[in-house]
Amino acid sequence: MAFTQSNDDNLAQSVKAMQALDVDDQLALFYFIYKEMGGSVTPAAPGASTVGTDIAEGLYNQVKDLSHEEQLQVQRDLINKADTQYTRMYGSMSDTTKLLFWYRLSQGMDSATIIPMPSDYKLSAQSEELLNTVKGLGYEQQITLFRDYVSPMGAEPKQGADI
Repeated sequence: MAFTQSNDDNLAQSVKAMQALDVDDQLALFYFIYKEMGGSVTPAAPGASTVGTDIAEGLYNQVKDLSHEEQLQVQRDLINKADTQYTRMYGSMSDTTKLLFWYRLSQGMDSATIIPMPSDYKLSAQSEELLNTVKGLGYEQQITLFRDYVSPMGAEPKQGADI
């Protein structure tokens, strides 16, 4: 799937800073970003088709059926670009569908359907700084940042029936 990053240097630096964090710090930061702005992400997925929504929901439902430890591993595998069935399914999705999938994960975390964030979790200083940077961005920039962050995650789909 083709991925075109934004030409905005500030956004690119923020994406690189997010990607440089430890995997669990990335997951925590992304969760807190969705907590802050998640409501604007869903309607923000222009071009979110019914098919894309169904695809995101399908992968979400598969992850939801796993144990909490396995759910966390799937999320880590996405960030680490591990080659698994789940990461290949994710890799075959459009950027908008990937955003919707992460949004669904954050909703699942809120209801404890997906492994929840520990209630006493504190973001690292670097993650907190990045969260504040994201909060200071305009709406369109936030969506572009999210897309640029989630798009390269996962693994390339395989040819044929192997996903």
